[in-house]
Amino acid sequence: MGQIIGLPYQGGTMAKAKAKAVAETSGALFEEDFVLRTLGKIGHDYETALTELVANAWDAGAARVNVVIPTDANGTLTVEDDGHGMTPNQFRSRWMKLGYNRTKNQGNGVQFPPERATWRRKAFGRNGIGRHGLLCFADRYTVETWVDGILTTFVVSTKNDQSPFHIEHEASGRRSGHGTRLSVEINRHLPKSEAIRTVLSARFLHDPQFVVEVNGLSVPLSEHEGLIETKQLEIEPGFFVTANVVDTTKSARSTRYQGIAFWVNNRLVGEPSWAVGTTPVIDGRSRFAKRFAIVVQGGDAWASNVEPDWSRFKPTDLSARLFAAVVAYAQEAVDTLSALFIEENSEDALMRNREEFRTLPIGSKVEVAQFTHDLVKEQPGIHPESLNKAVKALIKLQSARNGMRLLDRLLLLDDSDLDGLDRMLEQWSVQDALVVLDEIDARLSVIAAIEKLAHDAATDELHTLHPLVTQARWLFGPEFDSAEYASNSTLRTVAVKVFKSKKQDTTFRKPRNRPDLVILQDATLSVVGTETFDSGTDHLSSIQHVLLIELKKGRSTIDRQEVFQAEGYIQDFTTDGALTGAPFFHAYVVGHAIAKGLAPSRDIKGNGGEIIARVTATTYSQLTDTANRRLHGLKESIPSRYEDVSGYDLVQKVMGQPSQASMVPADDNAATSTKH
Repeated sequence: MGQIIGLPYQGGTMAKAKAKAVAETSGALFEEDFVLRTLGKIGHDYETALTELVANAWDAGAARVNVVIPTDANGTLTVEDDGHGMTPNQFRSRWMKLGYNRTKNQGNGVQFPPERATWRRKAFGRNGIGRHGLLCFADRYTVETWVDGILTTFVVSTKNDQSPFHIEHEASGRRSGHGTRLSVEINRHLPKSEAIRTVLSARFLHDPQFVVEVNGLSVPLSEHEGLIETKQLEIEPGFFVTANVVDTTKSARSTRYQGIAFWVNNRLVGEPSWAVGTTPVIDGRSRFAKRFAIVVQGGDAWASNVEPDWSRFKPTDLSARLFAAVVAYAQEAVDTLSALFIEENSEDALMRNREEFRTLPIGSKVEVAQFTHDLVKEQPGIHPESLNKAVKALIKLQSARNGMRLLDRLLLLDDSDLDGLDRMLEQWSVQDALVVLDEIDARLSVIAAIEKLAHDAATDELHTLHPLVTQARWLFGPEFDSAEYASNSTLRTVAVKVFKSKKQDTTFRKPRNRPDLVILQDATLSVVGTETFDSGTDHLSSIQHVLLIELKKGRSTIDRQEVFQAEGYIQDFTTDGALTGAPFFHAYVVGHAIAKGLAPSRDIKGNGGEIIARVTATTYSQLTDTANRRLHGLKESIPSRYEDVSGYDLVQKVMGQPSQASMVPADDNAATSTKH
């Protein structure tokens, strides 16, 4: 006999033929492991699978569940409960429906058998996945369920390509009482009974009226291996409670019943929560809250302080004192035990921000790591998302700090002014020194990389030299050594028009961490600028300075043609009319050599005779020589630090590790590089 999901049960060959016809018409067929592949962890982790099956018994209003685990493979595993059971129609409409929505069809509350009509619970189940936990062990299992004296047995299998799972066999009988028994012959993932007993007792520890046995044995709270501490609290003379802290070792899938549970006469009062009364103890989403539970046990003396439906304590002075004592104890336990998570939480927060964190200099990394550790230590209950936001904010602040002001002071000192240098160093903290040394190291790395790559015929200017040169604007003079220089949207728009009008094969790239690049036929070029507020009455911003750097490709020699070409670019910019203000253009044409007789620099005048731009021809060697002098020859004094490092390794150090950049839609004027 067979049952096909979505078809009335008819049995026999006729039903199978009809089902096959429907399947062939619709064209929908299923692999045997279709359901198993949709279960995630439930399908391959026996602890999760059995936890879900016991949670089903909880949702069925059971008071006792017995899990029987065989000692050998091919033995039979059973999960039996004394819940309300199911009629044949209920089994088909609930168990045999894919994605059954329990909340929609049955609500959040648990239905109990008649003898437990006064009990109250909230259900675990929501989406009908947990009932398939037996598929973790085999592709076929048996469900026996009985209610009102009627027993129905179903054999459920996934071995049917016309249905994800189906009823392979059905039989009826009689059995008194109510309940459900699941059984499966284990073909895979044989559980370990001792481990399962500990896991299940921890998962359902919060309610003493729900007893879970594994092979006939349960684990009382007092014998639980996760019990860390038991302490008696005196609320007032004659009124005591016992507080127990339990390490559940692994977090459950649901957080509904995590927190502090109150027991009175071995019965749960209300629902567990990490808020006691109106006082929150810890964020229930934190790592601590998902691992530990606190059970507060009270005797018969407390019964008169509980509401008749056991939903909560009555609002009495005694209850208020109980809550205050439990909150104080719980906070003390959290502070003590959260030390276990300081390193884990700190590492998690840094890992979530690892791409930004790895770009920081070593001194900033130390500061961010120490801040993260201290924050977790001071606020052990902090939620991971809050910690992540705090770390992200600090990384951004550290990224903005680059030791520029301190480095400027160093560069202004005379070489012989050792006394002045000594006085300045006395005013620095260790962190200040680390910041400055990081900046110096970055600049020395730039110099070394350019020296190694500039004369290499295989060097790709676009992806190596130009990113280095445009990032290190200080190579072109102290006036450009400012964090204010950045890509300007108006300037870029004009640049697109200017170079497009040249009828050249131009492409704009805007990768992360470097300015816009214009890729010409024989060169690469970057255009960046600064804005300033107009001192006039309108107080609007306008572009003040423009830095234009053109790197010639190959082992090129700069002649008048290249200089005139740069002048033409500047004329096009100034006559376009779209730029605000009257910026001064600083243009540099960089190559391997300069033609004989070519003046190294040339001023360009406007219509009124004023100088509006300067074009300078220079070589990579001139840039690096100048940079070395500006850094007081530090590179020459510590040559071994860079001699054994290849130019491309230095590029990686300067530009950071390769990472995916944000995508910008390309058009006929622009293209985007996704990596740098």
